[in-house]
Amino acid sequence: MPLLAFAAYARAEAWPTKPLRLVVPYPAGGPTDVLARALAAKMGEGLGQQIVVDNKPGGAGNIGSDIGAKAAPDGYTLTMGNNATHATNQTLIPATPFDASKDFAAIGLTTTVTHVLVVHPDVPAKTIQEFVTWAKAEGDKLSYASTGNGSASNLAMELFKGATGLQAVHVPYRGSAPAVQDLLGGQVKCSFQTLPSVLAQIRSNKLRALAVSSLKRNANLPDVPTVDETVVKGFQADAWFGLFAPARTPDDIVARLNAEMLKALKDPATAEVIVKAGFDITPSKPAELADFVAVEIVKWAKVVKDSGAKAE
Repeated sequence: MPLLAFAAYARAEAWPTKPLRLVVPYPAGGPTDVLARALAAKMGEGLGQQIVVDNKPGGAGNIGSDIGAKAAPDGYTLTMGNNATHATNQTLIPATPFDASKDFAAIGLTTTVTHVLVVHPDVPAKTIQEFVTWAKAEGDKLSYASTGNGSASNLAMELFKGATGLQAVHVPYRGSAPAVQDLLGGQVKCSFQTLPSVLAQIRSNKLRALAVSSLKRNANLPDVPTVDETVVKGFQADAWFGLFAPARTPDDIVARLNAEMLKALKDPATAEVIVKAGFDITPSKPAELADFVAVEIVKWAKVVKDSGAKAE
């Protein structure tokens, strides 16, 4: 066995010898935290060491992510990143203190959450195609709700507007709950919202679902088409979540972490917790996540610049 290969093998055999830390750049109890704790528990079993979840909220996810980026690249500090921390923040927040591509080693994509374009029942459009035609006729008389300036909800609609030529006016809210409340009341007529936040209202016919932002239809709404298959080929605006280590973490350790992540996501009990929290399990290899992050940064940078979106 060549010397370098033997050294990597020996390191992999010895690691880990102490508990790991998983930095979650959001508060305890939120969706990202639920996902992280489910993964940490199962991955820790496979690694033979506890993975301690460390919530470091603030700065739209940048504070915790920066801690993860600057940790020692020894496999003992991981970061739960997402489409905000590792894509849109790179443009939305010029003072972001880390480079999402260069300062992290991707371990793997874990999950996604689709956005769904919903409208108030008073909107005459029954299909996404009819909505585009109607919305264009409405012009700037049409308003749309988002979960906040610079949020994934905001940027999904801005991507959709840019691709279809709509002129809807942005009305930002502080989170899903108030945005959905005003959608139900008809104060705003449409919005891209994460599926878990509006599924009950869709099923009770209080909101009408026109399309989902993923490339495949969602099992919860099998009759609702994708934007991709209807009006904008290639459209995708999912929220996504992945595991990262600091850059220069040895490849053999990254590979081991990915293997344990994949096993955890296949575990029935762990998967049940994750799916019940509203996630779709969409695992990947390290290189696939690294390539995806690079594409996402460029994609959303254009949307941010074209739309003039600002972070709150």
